[in-house]
Amino acid sequence: MTFSETDREAVKQQLGREPRDVHDVAHRCPCGNPDVVTTPPRLSDGTPFPTTYYLTCPKAAGAVGGLEAAGVMKGMQERLAEDPELKRQYERAHEDYLERRRALGEVPEIDGISAGGMPDRVKCLHVHLGHSLAVGRGVNPFGDETRDLVGEWWANGPCVREADEA
Repeated sequence: MTFSETDREAVKQQLGREPRDVHDVAHRCPCGNPDVVTTPPRLSDGTPFPTTYYLTCPKAAGAVGGLEAAGVMKGMQERLAEDPELKRQYERAHEDYLERRRALGEVPEIDGISAGGMPDRVKCLHVHLGHSLAVGRGVNPFGDETRDLVGEWWANGPCVREADEA
């Protein structure tokens, strides 16, 4: 995918600010807008940035925030501690995240650090949903679960005005 001027404007509306250092669109919402962008592991100002897959859609982010507020992560964390197979899947998700980020650049300061608490904790379901949307189902078990729980956030229309209305 590419990051066009239309995409930049949509992400700017979604975030309420100018997007910075976007590498590409990692996933598009069924409405056509970007909902996940790929960010390089080092921002243009030199700051290390471990969040490769950044969830931009405010509808999706709001739905995820509701899950976090409801305590969903606590249950996920408990299951992670009790289920060896889930732990292995989550460790593989961590490795996948790192491998994909390394393809965008090496940043020694964040080497081995993925995002969302991986591989030992569950935090920031926004990161997990972004990872699942960007790379597809079957890679990040908590991303896939979050994806199922948020449902069709786009069903009531796009989160931002279409480009020709902007």
